[in-house]
Amino acid sequence: MTQHSRDTPQFYLTAPSPCPYLAGKEERKVFTHLVGDRAPGLNDLLTHGGFRRSQSIAYRPACEACRACVSVRVIAEDFQPTRSMRRVAERNADITGDMRDANPTSEQYSVFRAYLDARHHDGGMADMTVLDYAMMIEDSHVDTRIVEYRRRDANSGFRGRSAGTVLAVALTDVLNDGLSMVYSFFDPVEEPRSLGTFMILDHIARARRMGLPYVYLGYWVRGSRKMDYKSRFLPQERLLSQGWLRIDG
Repeated sequence: MTQHSRDTPQFYLTAPSPCPYLAGKEERKVFTHLVGDRAPGLNDLLTHGGFRRSQSIAYRPACEACRACVSVRVIAEDFQPTRSMRRVAERNADITGDMRDANPTSEQYSVFRAYLDARHHDGGMADMTVLDYAMMIEDSHVDTRIVEYRRRDANSGFRGRSAGTVLAVALTDVLNDGLSMVYSFFDPVEEPRSLGTFMILDHIARARRMGLPYVYLGYWVRGSRKMDYKSRFLPQERLLSQGWLRIDG
């Protein structure tokens, strides 16, 4: 009988299920568990190979006849914002972001619940309770942070929990070569601010300050409107069959 070391990751394949990005297609995923002392190093290695993290699971698509999901990472030092991105940054000049330990709060969950109800009411996360949310934030064996984005309050300074209400939140892993945006959400009332774009711009600036070369955005899917925005952050690298390929336009 073959014996496996407790420290050797075991990989599993999911059953086919409807693809959330492309109509009429099915998806399968290969996944493994990220637990124990080796989880941070394994998360780095797997992310470089196109995996994503969800709680204590690392996964990537393993579809038999489709390779539409392409891992994308922005080259932070060379990134050049478009004119519309500069307008987004100006529109949100009154917001400050605070990176802190990954601890869930009722204030975060309130924004999360409003976001799901407004934009993903029929999605797989629609029924998440406050306990489910806490697990999403806390169930991590890697270096995970929360970035809270608040409107600056002239009466209370620029930082800290007193600096206005939470408008957006990003759950982010700190890797050895970048920041990986695991999940982000925002108050749907503030949709005109384009906070999704603003959070990515902020992470690119953070990566530069931290001396990290990349910001990992997850999967870009050609033909999926909900994923198309990721292709606008240039230059970027996409993980293709020959490895990470730089895309400038």
